[in-house]
Amino acid sequence: MDLSNIASAVSNANAAQASATASLMLLRKSLDIQAASAIGLIQAIPQVTPPSNPPNLGNSVDVTV
Repeated sequence: MDLSNIASAVSNANAAQASATASLMLLRKSLDIQAASAIGLIQAIPQVTPPSNPPNLGNSVDVTV
């Protein structure tokens, strides 16, 4: 094997590793942004308040036809 071939192989391996690292960092950053957006949406949901219906409403179901 020629010395230039070895240097080229090492250079290609380093470039591939750098590309994989950059892709992983981009994925992590996009997941962090997505998580922050989801938290914001969840916090924006209004709190559910119990209905102010009379106490006798909804206690029984009329099933006669």
